[in-house]
Amino acid sequence: MSDPGSPVDSGGIHVPVLLEEVLEFLQPRSDGVYVDGNLGLGGHAGAILAKSAPAGKLIGLDWDDRALALARANLADFGARAVCVRNNFAELPQVLDGLGIAAVDGILLDLGLSSLQLDGGERGFSFRGSEPLDMRMDDRSSETAADLLNKLSRDELADMFYYFGEERQARPIASMVVEDRGRQPFKTTDQLVDTVSRAIPKRFHPRRIHVATKVFQALRIAVNRELDNLVKILSAGGELLKPGGRICVISFHSLEDRLVKRAFAEDRRLEVITRRPLRPGEEECQINPRARSAKMRVAERVAEW
Repeated sequence: MSDPGSPVDSGGIHVPVLLEEVLEFLQPRSDGVYVDGNLGLGGHAGAILAKSAPAGKLIGLDWDDRALALARANLADFGARAVCVRNNFAELPQVLDGLGIAAVDGILLDLGLSSLQLDGGERGFSFRGSEPLDMRMDDRSSETAADLLNKLSRDELADMFYYFGEERQARPIASMVVEDRGRQPFKTTDQLVDTVSRAIPKRFHPRRIHVATKVFQALRIAVNRELDNLVKILSAGGELLKPGGRICVISFHSLEDRLVKRAFAEDRRLEVITRRPLRPGEEECQINPRARSAKMRVAERVAEW
């Protein structure tokens, strides 16, 4: 998957991030059962299935029905070895229970957005052009990014931008959002980009990222309850792994990475394998610029638990 905070061009393609590292640390084998909690278009999943041939199985979860349909098509050659489920990874315990699986040999969570979501131009994940301010990964959810922008109070907006986006200019942005929506409700991404650009003085515009990156990140996290869902799966992950099974988590911003680092350190069922997060090499970042902010942490279920 891809960096959720970066601007996107129209030529983006799906490139699995840290693919070689995932295979090295997940150690897929033919008698194993694995979970890809963010299936996306099936890039990581296909590689795991190929590595675990001829009998390894993979359960892939994604709550984006469009991505899931494409992943099913991409993984069709693996037949019954690939099981694709429309659900969020936070519900993995229930999914496994429904499949009659008590524990698995490996779990992969790639917390980035898929190329389909970034490049689709329909849900407002990128800054390109004028897209609807939707940001729902699951269209069964009722609340959109526009809904939040148009109904939250100034203080609630400021808290959201600050805590979920780590945006230092959260309060002036929130004030400008309230002022602008009084004239016209927010509907499209270009409206929000314009508001953020005017709210932050030019001298404080970041040089390396788009001025609205952190606000878009905050909205997306809030709409999809991403951090709540991550906490749920991290608290359950150790219990869902067989002894010796591993969980690999690829994060794309510091909020996620801190949660993963803390959860791995505090869960006595897990032994941390990567003392420092793995990062993409220069060559991978050149091939796939969206990988540049990726970090992967790995932990292993200990036998005595």
